[in-house]
Amino acid sequence: ADFNYGADEYDAEGNEEPKALPEGSETMPYIDESPTMSPQLSARGQESGDGVSPTPTDGLGTGGERDAGKGLEMRKLVLSGFLASEEIYINQLEALLLPMKPLKATATTSQPVLTLQQIETIFYKIQDIYEIHKEFYDSLCPKVQQWDSNVTMGHLFQKLASQLGVYKAFVDNYKIALETAEKCSQSNYQFQKISEELKVKGPKDSKESHTSVTMEALLYKPIDRVTRSTLVLHDLLKHTPADHPDYPLLQDALRISQNFLSSINEDIDPRRTAVTTPKGETRQLVKDGFLVELSEGSRKLRHVFLFTDVLLCAKLKKTAVGKHQQYDCKWYVPLADLVFPSLEESEHCPQVHVIPDHELEDMKMKISTIKSEMQKEKANKGQSRAIERLKKKMFENEFWLLLNSPAIPFRIHNRNGKSYLFLLSSDYERSEWREAIQRLQKKDLQAFVLSSVELQVLTGSCFKLRTVHNIPVTSNKDDDESPGLYGFLHVIVHSAKGFKQSANLYCTLEVDSFGYFVSKAKTRVFRDTTEPQWNEEFEIELEGSQSLRILCYEKCYDKTKLNKDNNEIVDKIMGKGQIQLDPQAVQTKNWHMDVIEMNGIKVEFSMKFTSRDMSLKRTPSKKQTGVFGVKISVVTKRERSKVPYIVRQCIEEVEKRGIEEVGIYRISGVATDIQALKAVFDANNKDILVMLSDMDINAIAGTLKLYFRELPEPLLTDRLYPAFMEGIALSDPAAKENCMMHLLRSLPDPNLITFLFLLEHLKRVAEKEPINKMSLHNLATVFGPTLLRPSEGESKAHLTLASDIWSHDVMAQVQVLLYYLQHPPISFTELKRNTLYFSTDV
Repeated sequence: ADFNYGADEYDAEGNEEPKALPEGSETMPYIDESPTMSPQLSARGQESGDGVSPTPTDGLGTGGERDAGKGLEMRKLVLSGFLASEEIYINQLEALLLPMKPLKATATTSQPVLTLQQIETIFYKIQDIYEIHKEFYDSLCPKVQQWDSNVTMGHLFQKLASQLGVYKAFVDNYKIALETAEKCSQSNYQFQKISEELKVKGPKDSKESHTSVTMEALLYKPIDRVTRSTLVLHDLLKHTPADHPDYPLLQDALRISQNFLSSINEDIDPRRTAVTTPKGETRQLVKDGFLVELSEGSRKLRHVFLFTDVLLCAKLKKTAVGKHQQYDCKWYVPLADLVFPSLEESEHCPQVHVIPDHELEDMKMKISTIKSEMQKEKANKGQSRAIERLKKKMFENEFWLLLNSPAIPFRIHNRNGKSYLFLLSSDYERSEWREAIQRLQKKDLQAFVLSSVELQVLTGSCFKLRTVHNIPVTSNKDDDESPGLYGFLHVIVHSAKGFKQSANLYCTLEVDSFGYFVSKAKTRVFRDTTEPQWNEEFEIELEGSQSLRILCYEKCYDKTKLNKDNNEIVDKIMGKGQIQLDPQAVQTKNWHMDVIEMNGIKVEFSMKFTSRDMSLKRTPSKKQTGVFGVKISVVTKRERSKVPYIVRQCIEEVEKRGIEEVGIYRISGVATDIQALKAVFDANNKDILVMLSDMDINAIAGTLKLYFRELPEPLLTDRLYPAFMEGIALSDPAAKENCMMHLLRSLPDPNLITFLFLLEHLKRVAEKEPINKMSLHNLATVFGPTLLRPSEGESKAHLTLASDIWSHDVMAQVQVLLYYLQHPPISFTELKRNTLYFSTDV
């Protein structure tokens, strides 16, 4: 089997020692100087054009979200989290220092393990760093424990920042410390034993008393720590009023930390990526990452390395435990020989087999179930063996998802005739790789052939140089990493400026989900302008997301340039940018405005977040004169209709001009358009039909979904919800049929007639699946929870974790609707006539 990255094959990437690996780095790693919540501090990002513009800092400490009480509470939360990680860090430094004294004691004997000089080199400045942090921790801890509005701690962070010179010395020595430790391990068995299993004390309230970590991993910790402290400083500033005595001190500490990080990165960046070829030339690693390659008809996960003159595709070799990990080169293309296929050439490429959505969703449900089991095990202080088993299972499932979800082709040709095809899940990622290669190709590059020795040296350097170490699955994350956001992100894309000439412009929004990015929304095209004003609002569902990406495109209307490959976007990317979704900043009732800067283009947007449990509430309307939030029986009686007017009109409009729209019902409509339609239907305005004919079809589809979502009780009723859940779980087909039809017959007539009307419409939509990409399963996923989810009083009994959108309940709701969608046509009169055939027991 060709490299399936299973748990048995890919130990170095997350199974053998997930917490302990120092990112496998033997050369100096690059320190991330762009804190998650501090886009404006990323100097490197702005140079490359992918950075994010400054968040406006004026008015810090004002506004509803930053009122004194909330700010105080947020500061305490930030500090408590930091203290906990500081305790772990101090325990790690202690573990590193523990062998130092006995090693020094033997150094002067006749049988030294290491010489004094070797000890000084390996443990250089560790004692000083430990003392700095111990003093800092001891001073900060009581302040957090006795927390009130008078507490000040800015001076402690300022002092900590002023001692960063010790870290500079440590970093300058880091590479030689690692090399010395490795040489000593190879030549001295005693030291090898010591350095392979250092014991780190667990936190005070942890059930784990010790964990085993390698010395190499611990030596990496101080490098990681400065970035963490910088992030915390930024968070503290965010929630500290400008007139607070701590504010100038924290600002000063942040400035010192940022300058320190920038200077460190300038020093180490070339060292991090340089490889010397046998001819003595310098070849640098520019970019690397995990990509799915379509090879011989099957999907393989590869680690791809882009050097200054060559693209190398590798996989990790199987090795015995304890042996050095190495990459195996699958192929390489000198950049001088690398070309991207033209549109005509792409047309002749084999079609990509896309995994059906329902299979991907079933896998998400499995992963979700395993996560819940793991949480239960941890909460019940379960056996570590059981947790490890679940972790391994989760890794395998997440790995399958990572391998099978990408569908956007990224093709590469070698001038000598060979072609390669990668599949990506994000256009952002594809353009990053393409742009990085094209940037390097502007230089004067020569074609070459690597000898087997040269190829071996180059491939051998990949393990040390790689910057991406773990497959992007959650089972590879540390427990203290943010689980991401679950719920709905509301984003308004306002406008963009900075375009050199008029163009037809639009934006797309991507968020990460289950380790990869997916496109979630798209603005309308603003024609022939340099300053588009979209002002469109979108509601994006988040599944453990941590980042939002915005891509700005120029629309291509030239029919000759259209690609036959369904997934290939031929529109030109004008700019792209990414921001972290900080749970503390996003989870407020107020809109948070920001600007994202991309290649000189600035896109202005606002966002706010609603947690899933808030968005699940069905709240009856106070006004019974409208249609939204009003019982369906009340509306049909008032209208003297069998199916509410809003349902009939929206469905008619979708069938007239939206049935072939790609992603109909799945792609978000503009929220402001939906709200306008809602107001018109509620007021029973005479202009409804005119407005519907002018409105974007996704907004009409969104209005229909919103109507069902806001019903005070679900269309299939609260009373019958438990029975639907039991009925769908029956395994005997005859019993299931009997039960499911009886349940339909038990619905009130307005609910039943409306449900059957919607059912036939959704089947007609699915008939156009080759064009609109909406299968019955896709439609069931969209509408199942909307039609079945219980109302507030009922839902408490049925809802599992609010964060868990792939819960059993949600999946069962999807399955119920799918059952009826796959059923032969159901007629209201037949159903009522056949009453006698059905059992009265549910």
